[in-house]
Amino acid sequence: MLSEPTYLAARVVAPMIETHFARHRAAANLSDESQLAPPTPASLVEVMIDAAFWASLRREEGHPPKISLALLEPHQATQPVVFSKRRLIPYNLLKLAPAVEQPGIHLGVWYDDEGLYVWGTATGIPPLCLVLEVIEPGLLVVKHRRADGFGKFVNVAILRGDQLQLVDAENMLADDCPALQRFLPGREIPSATGQTDNVLVELSAVMRAHGRGGLVLVVPPGSTRWQESIVQPMTYPVLPAYMGIAEGQQEQARWKWQEDIRRAISIVGGFTAVDGATVITDDYHLLAFGAKVSRAETSAPVDKMVLTEPVVDSVPRYLHPAQNGGTRHLAAAQFVYDQRDSLALVASQDGYFTVFAWSTKLEMVHAHRIDVLLL
Repeated sequence: MLSEPTYLAARVVAPMIETHFARHRAAANLSDESQLAPPTPASLVEVMIDAAFWASLRREEGHPPKISLALLEPHQATQPVVFSKRRLIPYNLLKLAPAVEQPGIHLGVWYDDEGLYVWGTATGIPPLCLVLEVIEPGLLVVKHRRADGFGKFVNVAILRGDQLQLVDAENMLADDCPALQRFLPGREIPSATGQTDNVLVELSAVMRAHGRGGLVLVVPPGSTRWQESIVQPMTYPVLPAYMGIAEGQQEQARWKWQEDIRRAISIVGGFTAVDGATVITDDYHLLAFGAKVSRAETSAPVDKMVLTEPVVDSVPRYLHPAQNGGTRHLAAAQFVYDQRDSLALVASQDGYFTVFAWSTKLEMVHAHRIDVLLL
């Protein structure tokens, strides 16, 4: 190593990350283990995080760096661009950052006798390849590609300055609410094509990315009861229902399936930026957007809910829905209280993201903050 790491959070989290990847490698159900990315020793993870953190606090021509680092050898990447070695130090990361600001491009990192170095850029990377992304100054996310290759990467740890959050993939706080489990890493539901169904997670990421805030109501297919909690007539009903996501799932060719479903999710995600609620069915038919939520005539005002987060050592909080956020959060809580077979997804303009579902065990609305999964 050229120097000893000085970012304390890197030293604390590195062994935990090594354990996470080792556990997933052991559980990987792949016929050919060579398809997996190499193991991630804690010593390498610590150096990567340390260099990326100090680089994130600098600026190049007035711009803070946005960097994605992937730990792998060039032959493990798809169509790599290989250049002469550059040592993994903050200065070099800062200089190379403009080349990898576009989504899906990573700086490839490997090591020799002198320590870690940057060897080039990578696009396609193998499953369980450690990726370290610099989101903004002082904010880093450790993640890896999903086993089936589709969808947003799985977040493992979030570092905000001296704060550390480990994602709890087996979050027990959601066990009483199966509707929430589909948002947890490792709990995804296979679709009819055999692919993993990450549609709601992908839609959540699109909602969060456009930065305008949004509310999505997920209702049972074939039901009209949800309309009791919507101001009538609806401003923008979709007739006939848009079925782009559902049709994309039926595509058998893997590359075509991914391309079509991403496009359809982006289309639906765009409507969530319109003021009001976007309504989709549980099998992803778009029914309406710009809808106004109201309390059903036969219901009472929701007065209590539980708030949880998929983070290790987090504890549930019991509070009034008005203490959880603004009008979107209150509308989501009321809708789920009235329509207990439905879900509500709320994106805040400040980046927070919450999923609302009814907990039959607790007999109250369960709000689950998942923004740590969407960074």
